[in-house]
Amino acid sequence: MPQATPVTRTERLRLWAAARHGLAPEALALSLAAGDASFRRYFRLHLPDGTTRMLMDAPPAQEDSHPFVAIARYWGAVGLPVPRLHGEDLGAGFLELDDLGDTPLQAYLRGDDHPETLAWHERAMALLHELQNRALPTDLPPYDAALLGRELDLFPDWCLDAWLEIETPPGWAALRETLIASALAQPVVTVHRDFDAMNLMVHERCLYLIDFQDAVAGPINYDLISLLRGRYCRFPPTRFAAWVEAFRQRAVADGRLPGTTTADAFLAQAQAMAAQRALKVLGIFCRLTLRDGREGYLERLPHFLDHLDDSLAHLPDRDAFRTWLTREFRPALSRRLEATP
Repeated sequence: MPQATPVTRTERLRLWAAARHGLAPEALALSLAAGDASFRRYFRLHLPDGTTRMLMDAPPAQEDSHPFVAIARYWGAVGLPVPRLHGEDLGAGFLELDDLGDTPLQAYLRGDDHPETLAWHERAMALLHELQNRALPTDLPPYDAALLGRELDLFPDWCLDAWLEIETPPGWAALRETLIASALAQPVVTVHRDFDAMNLMVHERCLYLIDFQDAVAGPINYDLISLLRGRYCRFPPTRFAAWVEAFRQRAVADGRLPGTTTADAFLAQAQAMAAQRALKVLGIFCRLTLRDGREGYLERLPHFLDHLDDSLAHLPDRDAFRTWLTREFRPALSRRLEATP
């Protein structure tokens, strides 16, 4: 007796959506909209009346969608711009959401000094203020020393050892502890944790938050750094410092930051946070490539190395580590990239 052909996840998703809308499966049109660095996939659902929705397929064995659902409901309830949740089957890993289109913020970026790029970053920072002011971090997991340390360890484990096959520099342990201590010294707020242009959707000229399932309670300037030292732009030090200072002034006025926090102290914390994130990203991008077989990440490593160097240049007692970056790490990275197909 012939065996039945296993039902694919896409077919199961179609059946689930059809049942939700009381339609025959063949009456629905599904088109793959996007994937991301996780195991999640997104499909655009085309309903017979012309309505479109976004379906998230997040296999429960690899992705826990409970945090996404809880955060989406809470952030939406406090007035933050997030996709509305229309249906869920957490056991299957299926969600039906608003369709916000296909245009993330990076599509509007025209270069580091272009007026449109600068204006959109101003709008993104305004949204970040709203996020921190409206959403309490009470029920979020802590961005504590253990998590900060695990993120930093991605750099020696995956970038240095697994990919470049070079030794960790002698000053690594001291730098690691300094960056963790600086992050923990900051006020705790809601942290999106990937407040990058790719996770800010532009829909009808408004910004929407997506990909927020990993949100934590953590340092006040982490998301600011994710935006200003992200994948797509490298702003000059004067512009970076001016934006950090404007953020500090607004945070003090709103009560998120003590009035005793000086401009120099907050900028130093921002530079340390930027160094932590750059090191984390260098490790994550190597892990995505080596462990998960993802493409398109290695070519971004030099960009984040530049971010790291920009940050360390403004931190005291880091000349030895910067020298190692220049003399050993950067040449090793260049050679490995040139040898990679």
